[in-house]
Formats: sequence, C-alpha cells, structure tokens
Amino acid sequence: MSGSQASGQRNSTGSAETLPASPVAAPVEKVQKDEPPQAQDLAPRKSRKDFGFLPIPSQLQYDPEHPAHFGLAMNVTFGIASTFIVANLYYCQPLLIQFAESFGVSYQEVSNIPTLVQAGYAIGLLFITPLGDLVRRRPLLLMLNFLTASLTIGLAITKNLAAFEVLSFLVGIGSVVPQILMPLAADLAPPERRASALSIVLSGLLFGVLIARVLAGVVAQFVTWRVVYFVAIGVQYVVLLMLYWMLPDYPAKNKGVTYWGILYSMAKFTVTEPLLVQAVLITIPSSACFTNWWVTLTFLLGGPPYHYSTVVIGLFGLVGMIGVACAPLIGRTIDKLVPWSATLVAIIALIITFSIQTAAVGLNVAVVVIVTIGLDVFRQTQQVSLTTAVLGLDANARSRLNAVLILSLFIGQVMGTSVGSKVYNEHGWRPDAALNLAWTGFTLFILFLRGPHCPRYKWIGWEGGFELRKSRVLARQQAERDAAAEKRQGLDEKKEADEATRSMGGELVGDDKKSDEERRQSADDAVAEAKRQEQPEKRGMEAV
Repeated sequence: MSGSQASGQRNSTGSAETLPASPVAAPVEKVQKDEPPQAQDLAPRKSRKDFGFLPIPSQLQYDPEHPAHFGLAMNVTFGIASTFIVANLYYCQPLLIQFAESFGVSYQEVSNIPTLVQAGYAIGLLFITPLGDLVRRRPLLLMLNFLTASLTIGLAITKNLAAFEVLSFLVGIGSVVPQILMPLAADLAPPERRASALSIVLSGLLFGVLIARVLAGVVAQFVTWRVVYFVAIGVQYVVLLMLYWMLPDYPAKNKGVTYWGILYSMAKFTVTEPLLVQAVLITIPSSACFTNWWVTLTFLLGGPPYHYSTVVIGLFGLVGMIGVACAPLIGRTIDKLVPWSATLVAIIALIITFSIQTAAVGLNVAVVVIVTIGLDVFRQTQQVSLTTAVLGLDANARSRLNAVLILSLFIGQVMGTSVGSKVYNEHGWRPDAALNLAWTGFTLFILFLRGPHCPRYKWIGWEGGFELRKSRVLARQQAERDAAAEKRQGLDEKKEADEATRSMGGELVGDDKKSDEERRQSADDAVAEAKRQEQPEKRGMEAV
C-alpha cells in the first residue's frame, strides 16, 4: 500500500512524506533537507571489504562527502534483481502436474510445495527484512542472493520430494531481497524522485510474478521442469554479479539497537502509527482483489463461454506487462502529488474497473483484457503511493515499515485466494466480481477516515486543507517556516531591547544614588569646615 501518505516531507529522523501526515504538524525545527539517515554523523568506513575478504569496488564504497549517485542504471538494476529473485516463489505453480509425475506422488502431496514456498517467504519477511534497519545492506543482499541461487541447484537436481519441499521452504525465506532493496532505494533516491525509484523496483517485482508463471508454463510444455530451475540458477548468479558491481555500500543504521529491539519496534509500529495502520487496512483488501482476479481467471477462461487452453490462459499474464510498462509514468505522477491523492485516484479507478468486471466479464473477452490492464495499472499506482508514504514516516525504520506493509499484502493474497475461489466455485463469476467491488469500496472508506494532511499521530480527522499538489503543499510549508522564523526573530529582537532597557535603567538609578551621596558629602564637608572656623574664634573670646 504501502505505504501512509504524507503530504509534506520530514527529516531523516522521523519526519514524513505521508498519506495524511500534516506538513504543518511537525515542529518547524524538524523540517530540514532530506538526507541519508544519520549520514551527517557517520565517518567513511574503515573496512573496504564485504565479509572481511571480498573487496568492494572503489566507486561503491561509502563516502558521506561523495555519496553514490542513484541514477537510472542503479534503479533498473534493483528492478531486475527484484524480478528474478521474487520469481523463485512462482516457478512451481504451473509445474505441479509435472512434479507429481516426476516424483511419483499424488497431486495432493505436491500441492504443499507452493504453500511451503510462501510460508518461507512470510518467515523471511518477518525475521530477515528487519535486518535492513540493523546491518549493512550490501553484504546482506549479496549473501541472500548467493544462498537462494545455490539452494536452487538442489531444486533442479533432487529426486526426493521431501528434500524438494525443504529446499523450497528455504528458497522462500531467502527470496525477500526485493523487500530489502525497496527501502534502500528510498534511502538512496532524492526525495523528489522517491516515488519514481520505488515504482521501478515494484514493477520489477510484479514483472517477476507474471514472467515466472508464463516462463515455467511454456518451458514445461516442451522440456522437463528441471530446465526451469536450471534457468533460474543462471539468472540468479547473473543478478549476483550485477549487484556486486552496482550495489553501493551503505552504513548500518540504528547502531546500538538489538535484533529483538528491532522486532519489538516493528510490532509497536502497528499500534502507534495511524498512517501505517491505514495503509495496512487498504493493502489487505486491495491485495485480496488482485489475487482473487488472477486465481479465478483460470476458471473463467477455461469454462464457458471461452474454453481456452492452459497455454492461452497463461499468455494472459502478458497482458499484465502493460502495468509494468507504465511504472515510470506512474512514479513521476506520484512524485508531483501528495501520495494520499494518488491513492484516491487509484481506488476510484479500481472501483470503475470492478464495476465493469461485475457487469460483463463473463460475456466478452475484451472485458477480460480491460479488467486485467486496469487492475494491474491502478493496483500498482496504489501500492507505490502507499509505499512512498509509509517509508517517509521514519528514515531509520524503513525496512521494518516495509516489512509490515508487505506482510499485510501477503495476508491479503491468502484471503483473496481462499475466499475468492470459494465464492467463484459456489456462486459464479458475477458474485465474485461483486466481492472485489465491495472490498475496494471498503478501502475508499478507510482512506477518507484520514485526510491528506492529517497530523502523524492523529487516528481520524481532516486538517490542513484539501490541497493535493505536492508543490503547493511544500510552498505553503516553506511560507509557514519563514513566518515562524520571522516571528522568532522579532521576539528575539524585542527581548534584546528589553534587556538593554533594563540595563540602562539600572545605570541611571546608580547615577542618581551617586549624586545624592555626593550632595550629602558636600553638605557634611561644609558643616565641618564651619565648625573648624568657629573653634579659633571661640578660643580668642575665652582669652579676652
């Protein structure tokens, strides 16, 4: 969802670009230029090696004076890595029949494989991705990439189902690389390009989901399923080399914090950050709609009136590539808007899409294409806007915030698969489409509970107006900061003037006291002098 949608930008210690975080709510002194978290306090790293023995290319070594440039090439590398790592989770889905034949077991036994892969992925989200807020991410990412590629070798050669299942579970745990890359992209990208950077990484992830199913299904039609995993091994080692030469070193954040403290804070966020909770409540039903559509699409196209073959149904996944192709445009658009407004546009568009689905998806294949494109484009828009907002809450906790968001997406996928399949099989395509429409209507209700400029720790409300353009919000924010600075300057000048006045008043009082003392002393001297003059006269009179 991602992400709470901040209208303004807050500094790296916890300020936010959020779905409804008010730019006015933050104290004036906290609104600063967005910098890498704690970069100003970190010296260049003394060690120039990963794992103590692997040299880091000189241009990628961390230097706070000359940070690595996060350009298009690095951003695309992040996207490609996301594609071929997340694909590990989905290669198995079209291959279950071949697994059963190869291992000599029933369909029921091999049906556990996708569940184990997804379970491993959930474990990785919960216990591995928070490490991004605790350790250096370059060695963490390289290690995870190497482990998943090496474990995939076992998947390609094993002839034992139990071993295949254990390896699948372990590969699922290590396939959380995209969820560590996404917060890293948010750290490295300039604030004005953050949504664009995230959209490219997220589109790579979605491309991996789609291409894995299509690739595995088509390859398995002509050769053994093991070829799919041999290909996966090759591309993962290629990705490992790409990350080695393109992934910049970046210092560990939150020094002094323990691993269990990181996990505790992640749980704490779910009850103390209203924006994150709002994003989670939008992500769960929205993700359920997405999964519901793709799971039941097989039933829809395989039955009347379409009766398409499995290969043709698999090729419908290519239609989803349009959403991936729109990623740069989506990111640039969100960069110009308050994320809350991008989420609003995406939800309204999804409501229209699911209305079309409810009306005619079982009547004409053109409607199927329209719904597929609309769902991919606007679901991605929603996810990027939510992620942008949530990752803006706290620069030092982005891995944990992203983990909570992706866990909610995972929950939505499970809900969409189970509930959607049941509704479709028992009631048909139209009630199933109406379910998507109802879930999306619920996300609109949740969005309107917190306005675009609601203060960070306020759970429900609308404050700060209705301006949805980020440039206007930032201009207003700057004007308020300038006015506050002028007011402080005026108060300081008045205080200095009052102090000067009091000081001058004290000097005048001192002068008056001094004058009085001098006058009294003069009078006493005159009296004494008169007495001295009287003494001789008195003695002379006595002598006469």
